[in-house]
Amino acid sequence: MVKYTDDMKKDVILAGVGGQGVLSVAAVIAQAAVKSGLSVRQSEVHGMAQRGGAVLSHLRIADKAIASDLAPKGSVDIIVSMEPLESLRYAEFLAPDGALLTASTPVVNIPDYPDISLILKRIGRFPIHRIVDAANLGKSAGLPKAVNMVMVGAASRFLPIPVEDMEKTIEEMFTSKGQAVIDANKRAFELGRV
Repeated sequence: MVKYTDDMKKDVILAGVGGQGVLSVAAVIAQAAVKSGLSVRQSEVHGMAQRGGAVLSHLRIADKAIASDLAPKGSVDIIVSMEPLESLRYAEFLAPDGALLTASTPVVNIPDYPDISLILKRIGRFPIHRIVDAANLGKSAGLPKAVNMVMVGAASRFLPIPVEDMEKTIEEMFTSKGQAVIDANKRAFELGRV
């Protein structure tokens, strides 16, 4: 169990599009937080129920009871996005000292998708940001679909959750898929932490 001397609270927004595993990211972080003795509240917006629709999850983690599922605008500690444009969609929620983390590969699901170089340049203006080559890191881990676990790894550096609890949660989440999938997802998580 994690012990804190002062009240601890982390508000996280997880964003992406359908099929990217946003809700899996939310599940890993939430379950790992509970394992470490923290309180968790979560709210999800699935957008369109098909691949390509916006997916959003508010995740609130604290060392005491949490009143609301939704984080207020201007107060979010971390935005974790599976896709660059989606990270900017929720930027107004980010606190001035918050961190914006995004995978670098765009999902061009609209005809007028903005120029990716302009999106990345705008992300680069945030005081605390990280643009992660999650697609290539997932491939390096042996599982190209593990972009979401790479992003869990990137987020883990900003979360009050022991790495061991996150790794154990990943192992439990993928147990039914076999040891090779468990190992690849854990490698993806570790690569994202770098």
